Amino acid sequence: MTSSIYNITKKGERRNIEFKESLKKDYHLQKDRKQRLASQMKYRMERGSGEAIYFIGVDDDGNLLGLSDEKMEESLFVLKSIAEEINSTILKVEKYPGNNGDVARVFIGKKDLSKRDHMLVGVAGHVDHGKSTLIGTLTTGSLDDGSGRTRIFLDLQKHEIERGLSADLSFAIYGFCNREPVRVKNPLNKKEKAKAVEDCDKLICFVDTVGHEPWLRTTIRGIVGQKLDYGLVTIAADQGPTHITREHLGIIMAMDLPSIVVITKIDMVSAEKIKETKNEVFNLLKLVGRIPYMIKTCEDAKFVAEHANQHLVPVINVSSLTGDGLELLDELFLNLEVEAKEEDSLKPFMMYIDKIYSVVGVGAVVSGTVRQGKIKNGDKLLLGPDGTGKFMDVRAKSIEMHYYKKDYAEAGDVVGISIKGANIDDIKRGMILCDPNYEKRSVRKFEADVAILVHPTTIKEGYECITHIETIAETVIFEPLDKEYMSAGDTGKVKMQFKYRPFSVKEGQKIIFREGRSKGIGTITRIIE
Repeated sequence: MTSSIYNITKKGERRNIEFKESLKKDYHLQKDRKQRLASQMKYRMERGSGEAIYFIGVDDDGNLLGLSDEKMEESLFVLKSIAEEINSTILKVEKYPGNNGDVARVFIGKKDLSKRDHMLVGVAGHVDHGKSTLIGTLTTGSLDDGSGRTRIFLDLQKHEIERGLSADLSFAIYGFCNREPVRVKNPLNKKEKAKAVEDCDKLICFVDTVGHEPWLRTTIRGIVGQKLDYGLVTIAADQGPTHITREHLGIIMAMDLPSIVVITKIDMVSAEKIKETKNEVFNLLKLVGRIPYMIKTCEDAKFVAEHANQHLVPVINVSSLTGDGLELLDELFLNLEVEAKEEDSLKPFMMYIDKIYSVVGVGAVVSGTVRQGKIKNGDKLLLGPDGTGKFMDVRAKSIEMHYYKKDYAEAGDVVGISIKGANIDDIKRGMILCDPNYEKRSVRKFEADVAILVHPTTIKEGYECITHIETIAETVIFEPLDKEYMSAGDTGKVKMQFKYRPFSVKEGQKIIFREGRSKGIGTITRIIE
C-alpha cells in the first residue's frame, strides 16, 4: 500500500496535489501565512474542479517521511482551519505508514451547501410603498437617499428605472455566515452575488413582486408560482393600508403562508402618524384572523421567530433612509427557521418553469423554484406538456443559482437550468421539468372547491377567467356543480377546463382566479382524466 502511494508522490506536486511535511499552529496560522496558504489551496481546488488533495508528512521530493500521532493531529487541525477560510472542509483522510510515522492523504472540498438553510420570501405591497427600496437597502447595507437609490438594484429594465415602477419579478439575496449578516454590495455584479451564495450558511432569497395594479397578474405569479416560505408585505407609514395592500395580503394568506408586515417610510411622518398606521395594520390583521405582534427589540424578534406560525404576524417599523428597524429585520431573518420537509427531497425531481431565456453559447435556459426532489448536471428529464399533451426528452446541461454554478439543486432552490433537446420556441411558462419517474399528468379538466370573494354579478356555466396555479396563468372555463349560479360570498364545487392547452396539475394545489374585478380562491380536489 505504501508503494502505491509513493507511485503518486514520486511524480511531484501537480494540478490539485500539494505536499506538506508538517503544519504548525503557531507558525502556519499566523494571519499573513494563513492567507497565503488559503490562496494556495483555492488555486489547487480550481485546478482540481473543486477538489484538492494534500499529502501530509511528505517532503517536496515526494518522500514519505511520516509524522507522529501528535504532529499529524496538529497538521490536520491547521489544514482544516485553512480550508474554512475558503468555505471548504476536509472530506476524507486516508493514512499510510511512512518512514517515521504516518503519512496522510487528505481530500479537501466544498462544504455541503444542502445542509444550510435556504429561505424564500415573497415581497408584496402597493406601488410606492418602499418595497424594492427596502430590499435593496437590506441586501446591500447601503441606506437610501430618499429618491429610491437602492431600488435600482432590483428594477433592471430601462422603463422600470425611468418610471421607478417594478414591472416584473426580480430576485435579491443576502444571508448569514456564523450568524453575521453577509450583504452584496453590488447585486449587479454576478461574481459578488455568486460568492454570497457560496459563503452563506443561511441564505435569504427575496422575490420582489409588482406593486402597480395593472400588473397584478405578475404579483400573483410571484406569490403563487414560487415555493415560498414567508410572505412580506410593505405598508408606507404616510399612506397606511390600501385596497392593493388588502389584495396582496389576501393572496399571501390564501396560499397559507406565514406573513411579515413592514411599515416603511417612518422617517417621513410624525410619531402620531406612525402610531395611527400601526393601529390600522393591527385592525386589518385581526380582521382576517391573524395575531399582530409589534417587534421593538432584538429580543422581540427572537421570540417571534421561536413561535412563528401562520397566525402570528410580526410587524416592524423601518426606514430605508435612516436605517431604523433594519437590525430588527436582520435578527428576525437570522432566527426564523425554514420547516424541513424531508419527504420533498426524497421525491422525484419536479420544477414549474417561470422564465425562459436564450443564452448565447449556452442555448435554452429555464428558471424556477425546485418543487421537490434533486437534480444533477447531466440528468435525463422530461419537459411538458406541450399543446398536444406530450412530454419531450431533454437533458440538464448545467445549473446556476444566482450566478453560482452548482452540480445539483434541490427542493426550495431558485435555479436556472440549461437544457439540451428542446427548441426555445417550444418551451412555455407553466410547463414542468421533471424526472422520468415523476407522476406527470397532462390535464385539461379538474374539479375544485372554490370561494368567490368579489364578483359584481353571478357566475354560471361558461364563465371564463384567468386562473393561477403555480406558474400557470391560463384562461379557464367554469361550470358550477353544486348550484346553477354562484355569487360573491358563495363557496362550492366547480368543474374547470383549461381553454387552450393542457397543463400538469394535481389534487391539493391552491388556485387563484380573477377577471376584471372578479376574484376567488380554491383548491383542486379531483383530476378529470
